[in-house]
Parts: sequence; structure tokens; C-alpha cells
Amino acid sequence: MPHIRSTRSRGAQVFPDLSAVNHASDLAAAVGALLTVVLVVAVLMLIVCAAAWAMASAHGNYHAAVRARTGVWVSVGAAGLAGAGMAWINFLMDVGSAL
Repeated sequence: MPHIRSTRSRGAQVFPDLSAVNHASDLAAAVGALLTVVLVVAVLMLIVCAAAWAMASAHGNYHAAVRARTGVWVSVGAAGLAGAGMAWINFLMDVGSAL
């Protein structure tokens, strides 16, 4: 039976190879642009829904107020997820380069 050698004894190291993707810088720029669009839309949605919530509550239209309040929470969640997603990706890239 042949002996199987472990690669751990040789100190094998694995690194992410971002140069394997053609136009990786263009891809990063496109992702950044999409993130900007998501954040701008989320802020505009927050402003519109907050105004609708205030107006609906002031006029006693509780059904519309509940819908607008849901829109406010969705916009806050979208902005939070977009920001957290970018932070998570940056964290993973830093951890990957440190391995």
C-alpha cells in the first residue's frame, strides 16, 4: 500500500486568484455602481413612504398608514442589507487574503 503524504507538512498555502477573472476591476466598479443605485432608491423610498405615512395618519386612513409604514421598514431593511452585504464581502476578502 503506497504512503499518502499530507500537504500540511509542506506548508501548502491557498490564496484567492482574482486575476483569473477577466476585467475584475470592471466587475468591482459595476458592483459599486449597483450598490449606489440600491442605496439611492432606498433613501428615496424612505422619504416617500415616510411622507405618505404622515399624511395617511393625519387624515385617519389607517390602511394606507400601515402600508406606508411597511414601506418605511422595507426601505430601511434594504439600505441596511446593502451596506451590511458590502461590509461582509470586504471582510471575507480580507480574511481570504490573510490565509
